[in-house]
Amino acid sequence: MHAVIVIFAGTNRETDMQSALNAVGISSEFIFSHELALPVHTDIVILPGGFSYGDYLRTGAMAAVTPIMSAVKQFAENGGKVLGICNGFQILCEAGLLPGVLMRNNHGQFICKSVGISVDNNTTDFTKNYQKNQMIHIPIAHGEGNYFASADALQSLEDNHQIIMRYTDNPNGSQNNIAGIVNKTGNVAGMMPHPENHTDIFHTNQDGLGLFQSLKNSL
Repeated sequence: MHAVIVIFAGTNRETDMQSALNAVGISSEFIFSHELALPVHTDIVILPGGFSYGDYLRTGAMAAVTPIMSAVKQFAENGGKVLGICNGFQILCEAGLLPGVLMRNNHGQFICKSVGISVDNNTTDFTKNYQKNQMIHIPIAHGEGNYFASADALQSLEDNHQIIMRYTDNPNGSQNNIAGIVNKTGNVAGMMPHPENHTDIFHTNQDGLGLFQSLKNSL
């Protein structure tokens, strides 16, 4: 399995992501947002965390219209797997690949800590190595992680089991305690917590490994 990690101006988690992929034996390479096409051997596209374009306008809004995102959209529409973490989740929402939007945390402050997460759906290619309702701890580091969607969109997420992870103690005001979701076809996922930062034996735990093991096993 080969992953492509997209770097935007302001991305800062690309090497953390590559280390996590290496830990489960997934090869990877970096490409930049000005490029027009994905490598032909791409199995999964990953949009890592950071502050793309300084979070101007809205978080992820400027990154969502960069040249590479046209290729990412086509890749996703053809069934390719796409994962966005933190700023990557924001970009996927702004690009229309996932419903909803990430707003300013309800307390108005940047927050950086490990939080409790419940695995709400373990049948997806991103979560199948976890147990249903498994409790894990993964770090967050964001100022705009407050997930918001219309009432109809939220109901659709619930009805179609698209919510893959929920906060156990909501740190940012996200509706329905949403920490991560997938699209209706299950090949595009976004989440605010950083699983790549809980994968190494030197971290406080390795609860994030399950996501990357799930991706590897999905192929």
